[in-house]
Amino acid sequence: MTDPANDILIRPGTVEDVETIHAAILRLGAHTGAHQEITSTANDLRTYGFGENPAFSTLIAEVGGEFAGLCLHFPIFSTWMGRPGVYVQDLYVEERFRGRRIGERLLRRVARECRKDGGVYLRLSVDTDNETAKAFYERLGIGWSSYEQVQKIVGDAFFAFADAPEE
Repeated sequence: MTDPANDILIRPGTVEDVETIHAAILRLGAHTGAHQEITSTANDLRTYGFGENPAFSTLIAEVGGEFAGLCLHFPIFSTWMGRPGVYVQDLYVEERFRGRRIGERLLRRVARECRKDGGVYLRLSVDTDNETAKAFYERLGIGWSSYEQVQKIVGDAFFAFADAPEE
């Protein structure tokens, strides 16, 4: 009898996976109720993730050769710790494969790769309304940071800020 836990393959994403990666991000947006916020295209991911200077890396989980999940991540650095880390931008597991610890496996693989490169921490953000994800991360020991808050500036406001003359 085949152990269902052993038919999970985790591998680096490739440029051939771009359409699948983008589709997973769209499904993640729909799941969190923020699909209208997603303006990226598969070509954006191809250009910025698989070009000359990749801005991110991906891990793909497959079950029996079928796409089961995605972890999109990139390196970060803490000046306070003086060490590198990894930021997980997107973690997604197809609904039919949830409950098989695929998300946990993806996160552990990213953490191992980061640690191998001298990293000492993993950081991610969770949508404030996503109670299931918060409980999942807490179960893994990835806790909420009570002393930090994410700030951002996007779109026209970002362009105006970036293009403003220096004083």
